Amino acid sequence: MTEHTLTVAGVAVDPRHWIGGERVASAGTFTDVSPIDGRALGEIARGTPAEAAAAVAAAKAAFPAWAATPRAERARILHAIADGVEKRLEELAIVETTDNGALLRSHRRGVMPRVAHNFRFFADWSLTLDHEDFETRGHTNHVSWDPAGPCVLITPWNAPLMLATWKIAPALAAGNTVVLKPAEWSPLTASLLADIAAEAGLPAGVLNVVQGYGSEIGDALTSHPDVRRISFTGSVPTARRIAASAAPHLTPLSLELGGKSPLLVFADADLDLAVDLAVEQYDNAGQVCLAATRILVEETVAEEFTRRFVAKAGALVQGDPREEATDIGPTIHPRQLDRIDGFVRRAVEAGARAVIGGHRVDERSYAPTLLTEVAQDSEIVQEEVFGPVLTLQTFADEDEAVRLADDTRFGLAATLVTGDRERADRVTGRLTAGTVWVNCFFVRDLKAPFGGSRHSGVGREGGTWSFDFYCDLKNTVTAPKGWNDHG
Repeated sequence: MTEHTLTVAGVAVDPRHWIGGERVASAGTFTDVSPIDGRALGEIARGTPAEAAAAVAAAKAAFPAWAATPRAERARILHAIADGVEKRLEELAIVETTDNGALLRSHRRGVMPRVAHNFRFFADWSLTLDHEDFETRGHTNHVSWDPAGPCVLITPWNAPLMLATWKIAPALAAGNTVVLKPAEWSPLTASLLADIAAEAGLPAGVLNVVQGYGSEIGDALTSHPDVRRISFTGSVPTARRIAASAAPHLTPLSLELGGKSPLLVFADADLDLAVDLAVEQYDNAGQVCLAATRILVEETVAEEFTRRFVAKAGALVQGDPREEATDIGPTIHPRQLDRIDGFVRRAVEAGARAVIGGHRVDERSYAPTLLTEVAQDSEIVQEEVFGPVLTLQTFADEDEAVRLADDTRFGLAATLVTGDRERADRVTGRLTAGTVWVNCFFVRDLKAPFGGSRHSGVGREGGTWSFDFYCDLKNTVTAPKGWNDHG
């Protein structure tokens, strides 16, 4: 432990940047505050363009040796990082809960195990990358995945470490080096990951972490001529700024953006299942990009669905996310709480009715809310709230259901509940979404492509799709003659 170290929930965390295998301070800092109780957790190094440039330089310097490291050795180190995550799983879980307010039980049982799995999956998948050679008029074509270079990864606050490693793991497995810029509202586990990676033997400069405000260091990272890939998860407005910054150098982008996903409930559905899936959308206090926040119910069962939904949602326990019994924790930040409340107030003023919720619980939390009597073109139906706020609309038939479902600028995900397999096939074929769940929700496999359509994003991640982004694909064509054979 050093003079710089913070103690967060009994865990030592270094608040400085991690650049070139060393801790680096900044002249300025920003205060990291826990959403659980508003307590200041400590002062975090506030990066400037100078630290951003130093991190890119470190990544550039480390790239040739890491790119030349055999895949199997890179995979071994990624598995060692996964071992380190599992060894410190409890520490990572409690620090992240303290930092972003998500449920401790979820971090212990699902999120942090998934962090380790991210490293193991992409380490192993990198060893399978192969394309069968093929012939063209007697010439041999050989496809290869070449590391692209330094990558800038910008990640959100709602699932900080899981979403960061969803990008870091394939980037490193591909042979690239990384500069990670975590969200300023939840930076702590990124710092712990830097320690874990170093202990696992990841060479200096291969992973760098720069903390701070995007408005102050974002452009220095995304406009840098030595950056070869940029991956961002967050809002559409920020994505536009990143794209403009990257454009002069034509730096390839992967963008996973917002959503306003529908949950379609047909009259032939198992209503208990439909209600369970709908109430699940309040997970992480509604701070989930994939959340199906627009519930669309066939009008003949809407009244019964609503009755069961209100009963189920009413049993949710809102409180301290460290308590096992808690179902919904606090909102990440007072600014986000104000944003959520503003959306609901404007919706009610425009004629919406709050069946449940519609108000703050206290200065840190918002009540699970269901709004009815909302117009399709209203703000509350069209714009992402990112809080525990759902809307309910009805439809008469499949055509209307699909029309309502697709009538936003987003296309991240959709959920469909029906007892008719043929209907499921018809409707899913007509929906615009990167992921469609039928009679389930949030079942994800890293082998599957993930991403959004329209304003929900650009590109796909997962399996080989991740390596297609983080690599330069090369096709080598070899003639059958011209060799000086002496054998």
